[in-house]
Amino acid sequence: MNQPSPEYSSSASPTTCLSDLLAIMSKLRGPDGCPWDREQTSQSLKPHLLEETYEVLEAIDAGQPSALKEELGDLLLQIMFHTQIASEQNQFSFNDVANGLADKLIRRHPHVFQQTTDASPVTTAQDVSRQWDRLKQQEQATQPGPQSLLQGIPKIAPALQRAFQVQKRASRAGFDWETIEPALEKFKEELNELYAAAAESIPSSSEGTPRPENPPVQSTIEEELGDVFFALVNVSRFLRVNPEEALRRATNKFISRFHFVESQAALEGKDLRDYTLPQLDKWWDAAKHLERQPPQNSKSIEGATT
Repeated sequence: MNQPSPEYSSSASPTTCLSDLLAIMSKLRGPDGCPWDREQTSQSLKPHLLEETYEVLEAIDAGQPSALKEELGDLLLQIMFHTQIASEQNQFSFNDVANGLADKLIRRHPHVFQQTTDASPVTTAQDVSRQWDRLKQQEQATQPGPQSLLQGIPKIAPALQRAFQVQKRASRAGFDWETIEPALEKFKEELNELYAAAAESIPSSSEGTPRPENPPVQSTIEEELGDVFFALVNVSRFLRVNPEEALRRATNKFISRFHFVESQAALEGKDLRDYTLPQLDKWWDAAKHLERQPPQNSKSIEGATT
C-alpha cells in the first residue's frame, strides 16, 4: 500500500489526525485508490474485525504498550473501513457514529453529566451497572416489538461469554440465587445427568468395541453437556471470574506445557507417539513444576540482554 502523502501530519492535533484518517480512508476507497480496499464490503471485513479484536486482547495480555498501540490502530482501521463503506451508501458517517456514542455516554451517565434528584445516589460500580440497565430498558421501551432485558446480546458472541452476559442480565432483574451454594448444587446435578447420558454410549470394559453411534443418544449428550457448561458459567459468575477469560488462560497454559513436552521429545530426536502416556506425564509434571518457580533475575542469567 502506498505511503500517505506529506500533507498528512503525524504530529497534528487529535481532531486533525482524525480528519486525516478519514481522508486517507476515502482516498483508498476512491477511483484511484487501492484495488483491494475498493473491493471490500462489510461482510468481507467481518473476519478481519474479529482477528484484530483478538490481537488487541493478546497485546493487553502481553503487557506491551507499543504492541497495544499498534493493534488498537489496526482495530480503528476496521471501524474507519465500515463507516467509509456506509458513508458511500448514504447510510451513516463516522461523525454519526461518534455523535451517537457521545450522546449515549452522556445519556447513560446522568450522575456525571446531569444534576439528578434520584433518591438512590450512584456511588459504586454496581450502582452504575443497575442504572445503565434501567436507562437502557427505558430506551428500548420506546421501540416497537416485544422488549426483553436480554436484548442486544449478540447471538454470534462466543458461547461462554454469551451465557455469562445472559446470566448477568437475568441476575440484575432479580432472577438469581442469593449465594453460590445452589449454583454449585445445580452444577453437580447437571454433571450427574451428563454421566447418565454418556453411560448409554460409552462401552463397558467387557464389551471391547465401541457401540454404534446412536443419534438420539448423541443429541441427549450434547444437550446435557450444554447444561453443564451453562451451570459452570453460573458458578464462575458467583466467583467473579469471566469464564471466557478463564478458559482462554487455561488453554494458553495447556499450550505452554504441551510445547515443553514436545521440546523434551525433540531433544531425544523422537516423536511424541514414541512414548507412553506415563512417560509424557513426567514431562508434563516437570512443566508444571517450572511454572511454579520464581522468575530469575535477568542479570544473573549468562548471556541475558536488556
